[in-house]
Order: sequence, then structure tokens, then C-alpha cells
Amino acid sequence: MEIPFVKLHGNGNDFILIDEYKDEKIPDDLKAHFASVFCDRKFGIGGDGVLFLQKSGDGIRMRLFQPDESEAEMCGNGIRCLAKYAFDNGYVKSPCIIQTLAGPVNLKVEYDEDGDFIAEVEMTEPVYDCPGIPAKGKGDFHEIINGYEVFAVNTGVPHAVVFVRDLEMVDMVKAALPIRHSQFFPSGVNVNFVEVTGEDSIKIRTFERGVEGETLSCGTGATASAAIAHRLAKTGPVVEVETIGGPLTITINNGAFMNGPADTVFSGILSIEE
Repeated sequence: MEIPFVKLHGNGNDFILIDEYKDEKIPDDLKAHFASVFCDRKFGIGGDGVLFLQKSGDGIRMRLFQPDESEAEMCGNGIRCLAKYAFDNGYVKSPCIIQTLAGPVNLKVEYDEDGDFIAEVEMTEPVYDCPGIPAKGKGDFHEIINGYEVFAVNTGVPHAVVFVRDLEMVDMVKAALPIRHSQFFPSGVNVNFVEVTGEDSIKIRTFERGVEGETLSCGTGATASAAIAHRLAKTGPVVEVETIGGPLTITINNGAFMNGPADTVFSGILSIEE
């Protein structure tokens, strides 16, 4: 069985995309296992997840399966990659709506004067209340976990946010794992360490649930970090977020908006036994 695929990335957060707009390529009961096999960077294609593009009514739907076989509700970098592919192939025009497990997402997409693809994503409204994250407790989440002061918000998926003086001094796996698996978060949580670098700028590193490791960029994590930074008056409403893989601009104003790029890396054909 031959399956076409495309490899894309948003600021180094990379994905395998399977186009199921016209027909199913991978049966639903095998999608999770497919992701665990082909996200492997030594024995597969390599990626932080597999995006499945599907038709949904008059529009399209994004499904994202991660290397640990979980299905993510939403992904900020992933949805830019899927939108680029859909735009390039004539499935959508700008503006457009993409359905996700976290609900419909509005996007504006374009190629700038330099020929680079840019998407403005209207992110899921940040949820700060504990039951909506979900997290144990009431009101805004604010706890000390393993010696770190932790805030939390849901920006499509649950995120913990920790402010530090120097990101370079953070041992990501050692610092993130106790928070990632904390009993405060019944569904687990992504963990962002944040350094405030200016009045309207931050630098972040993210340990992603599902990937179970640090990624070069996380769109929902950048949104979560900017939302908490603004809520705590550490920045203004428009925040330049520096990730390892590149910059994102997050605007917190009657919702949350993310501006960032997406790039196509290569395409190919998988030949696998049925």
C-alpha cells in the first residue's frame, strides 16, 4: 500500500501530514499506532506528530496524533502547517475555518512579499479557571510544585507556565517531569519555562505532553506563556515570543491571536504492508 505524505514545520515543530480530504488513508483504529511508528526519527520519517487533513462539511478538519499514541485537542504550530498545505492545494481560501477537537479555529493566511507563508490564528479563548484547564482547585491555578511557582491556563490544551530568571540554567526534563505528571493535572499538562526579556517580549522553552520531550516550538505554549505574562502585568497585550525554532507574535485582546510561519520541507511516498 502506497501512502503519500508531506513533511512540514512551524518554527521547527515538525509534522507528517496525511491528506484524507478525498478518502481515508489510515483507518481510524490505526492512526495512533501509525503516529508512534512514523514519528520515530531513526526508524520512521520523524516528527512531533502526524496531522490528518479531513473534509468536514464545506471545510476541513485537523486531527493530530502524537508519538505516544495520544490525540491532541489542538496545536498552534500544527494548524499553521495544515493550513499552508490546504491553502497551497486549493482546499481553503483566506479567511478560513479549521475544525479541531478544541472547536473551530479561524485563520487568515497569505504569502508575504518575500514569498513566505504567514498565518494569523484566532486561538482558543484562554481558560484560567481550574475546572476548565483541567486542574485541581478553584479560580486561577497558582501552586508550588517541586519548588517551582506554577501558573496554568488552557489555550486549546492545558499548559503550566513557570517564570525563571535564566532559561539556559533550566534542566528541562528534570524540571518539567514532576509538573507534567503532577497530581494537580488529571489529564497531564504541557510545561513552559519563561524568561521575560523586555516590556513586551519573552523567551520560552516547552516540554510537550504526548511528545514527552522538549520541542523547538509550541504555538499553544507560546500563547499560554504570553497570556499568563500579560495577566500578571509582566508584559503588554502584544507579546513577541522567542522559541528555540523562531519567533511568534501573540496578541491578547478579546481572545488570543497568534502570527507565525509554516514551511513545507519535503514530500514522499510510504510503501507499507496492509
